[in-house]
Amino acid sequence: MGTLSGKTLVVGAGGVSHAAVHKMAMNSDIFTEITLASRTKSKCDSIATAVKQRVGVDIATAELDAYKVADTVKLIRETGAELLVNLALPYQDLVLMDACLEAGIHYLDTANYEPEDEAKFEYHWQWAYQERFKQAGLTAILGSGFDPGVTSVFATWLKKHKLDTIRQIDVLDANGGTNDQEFATNFNPEINLREVLAEVRHWENGTWHHSPAMTHKVEYDFPAIGPKNMYLMYHEELESLSTHFPEIERARFWMTFGDAYITHAKVLENVGMTRIDPVMHDGKEIIPIQFLKTLLPDPGDLGQETKGKACIGDIATGQAKDGSGEKTYYIYNICDHEECFAEVGSQAVSYTTGVPAMIGAAQVLKGNWTQPGVWNMEQLDPDDFMDMLNEHGLPWQVHELDGPLDF
Repeated sequence: MGTLSGKTLVVGAGGVSHAAVHKMAMNSDIFTEITLASRTKSKCDSIATAVKQRVGVDIATAELDAYKVADTVKLIRETGAELLVNLALPYQDLVLMDACLEAGIHYLDTANYEPEDEAKFEYHWQWAYQERFKQAGLTAILGSGFDPGVTSVFATWLKKHKLDTIRQIDVLDANGGTNDQEFATNFNPEINLREVLAEVRHWENGTWHHSPAMTHKVEYDFPAIGPKNMYLMYHEELESLSTHFPEIERARFWMTFGDAYITHAKVLENVGMTRIDPVMHDGKEIIPIQFLKTLLPDPGDLGQETKGKACIGDIATGQAKDGSGEKTYYIYNICDHEECFAEVGSQAVSYTTGVPAMIGAAQVLKGNWTQPGVWNMEQLDPDDFMDMLNEHGLPWQVHELDGPLDF
């Protein structure tokens, strides 16, 4: 399949969408027509207004309940979109994949499916669509954010250019940004807290090892940020990397949190505010974590007051391609919150997810990633994606370390 015409439907109008749509508009040679749809059309309109002011490009907007497959199919047909970019909540992944199959267009998202009533995000629900997308001659790209997304592309780039095998891999996500809030999550509070408080899993010697949330802490000295406490967490790229690179003996994911964040998260959990099951309050049924989300700052509104840098990357150890034995590489991006805000009006967390969503979508529209089926990022050729990271605001660097991590 060759290059597509570039008509794109973006679903979801949060912080990530704000960044992604700005970057799509800045690449109007690839994204020739953009429609932005959400349950709340006013959010789409405000992003479209910002894009028009900053970039001078017109974006169409529409109201859409993404849970209704027929409504999404109708909108796809009205817009002539060839690619749906799902930047909505991960609960909606499967219904949007259904809509793409029915309408006959490609699909891309940034986070894997999880059921709304259970904090359990796994790929098996989406991998089950493999044959249906293959038979339809359509492509579905899963997890085209930063982590997952760029972190998987980093691993594939290392395997293509530096290492024949990856024996162990650690994904390190450090946010050195600060703002004036007592407690604020750096992306959707509901998804963030579900993720942070979930049981920890890491892959080692062919099996999953489990530990309680927020119990395994290591201090690490991050480039451009300095020493930060990072915590072992479960993250979806561990599942896909250990599946698609079967030689991996150990895969772990780490994220930095300040002491105040950990204290707040534990207190909120202890008093039941992070529960995802309905409770009766004043004669009405409410879900505590959704009520909490209403109380907490919207991460999309924190761009202006967020200062500092984020550093996300992989440390991978394996057999060197040049036959020189085992080597360890650290491949990462450093992103500045204030620079992101100056360019697109977003803080770095939205930017580091939104830009890779644009670049992944560009790979589909350019015809680079159009093999029919359902694919994770590490299964695809990394080179043009990596070039586009350098060109579009997420430059990366790679350094050889003295040896593998000693923790």
